[in-house]
Amino acid sequence: MTAPRSSKPSADAQPLRSMTGFARVRRPLGDAELVMSVKSLNHRGLDIQLHLPDAADPFENSIRAMIKSRLIRGHVEVRVSLPQSAGAAATGGTSVLNRALFDQYLAAFREASAIQGGAAQETAPQPDLSAALRIPGMFGDPASGAGAELPEGAEAALMEALESALSQLNEFRTREGAEIAAEMQRHNASVAAAAAEMEQVRETASAAFQQRLSDRLKELLKGAQIDPQRLAQEAAILADRSDIGEELARLKIHSAQLGGVLQAGGEAGKKLDFLLQEMNRETNTILSKTSGAGEAGLKITELAISAKSAIEKIREQSLNLE
Repeated sequence: MTAPRSSKPSADAQPLRSMTGFARVRRPLGDAELVMSVKSLNHRGLDIQLHLPDAADPFENSIRAMIKSRLIRGHVEVRVSLPQSAGAAATGGTSVLNRALFDQYLAAFREASAIQGGAAQETAPQPDLSAALRIPGMFGDPASGAGAELPEGAEAALMEALESALSQLNEFRTREGAEIAAEMQRHNASVAAAAAEMEQVRETASAAFQQRLSDRLKELLKGAQIDPQRLAQEAAILADRSDIGEELARLKIHSAQLGGVLQAGGEAGKKLDFLLQEMNRETNTILSKTSGAGEAGLKITELAISAKSAIEKIREQSLNLE
């Protein structure tokens, strides 16, 4: 078995971060205000969802590239909006009707009605205003920036706002990641303590288990001629197969490695997942080996169940880490 690597983080190590966070940035843009919000949630990979005004569509690739350079995992939602401009504010922030498009709609409606022909003016069908206002671009809401042309320098302003929002998001995720890591370290300390106590109980359990096997073999072979030395050897072999020394050693090593990963920071999700699987495997083996080993075995079972519970809590927390 190899010794665990040093748990000291390297100078260029990235902090441990959670996958959840939120940031919002406001910037002036022409006669309006640009609002950039970024929200991230747990996800197995990096899933980017953009909600941009039509005028910002040309900048989508640049936005995605910056997000990929700053984030590793998470479901990331980016929303860009242009809240009401000075002109809209003067009218109380009401929505703006595209009069030119509306007039075109009315003209087209009348032309189509005339083509069908023959109907008197009073019985002629009337335009459906609800349908007209649902036409894309007909009824623009200043808060959404729909139908608005972005002023010169918009891309630079967008990217600067996104960079600032991502920095705030990562600060949030780093703070939450540190809290999660501290909680995981507490549970990991419980695992290490349980392993140490199980090791102390192990010698008593081994002797009790060997005696139980010896008594059981004597009962089964009652009346049969068998060398007492051979009987003792067979009992010792069976007891050795039920020994948990190797499992405890591996559990302690994996626990130390897990602590090192948490201290080192960076992208830890996959490393933690592997170590937790191994730790869970060792505790399951310990539980299967110590059944029927008397009071010492019951104590080890109690400790192993406690360690298994702590490992599960660590696993639940690890799902939140990048």
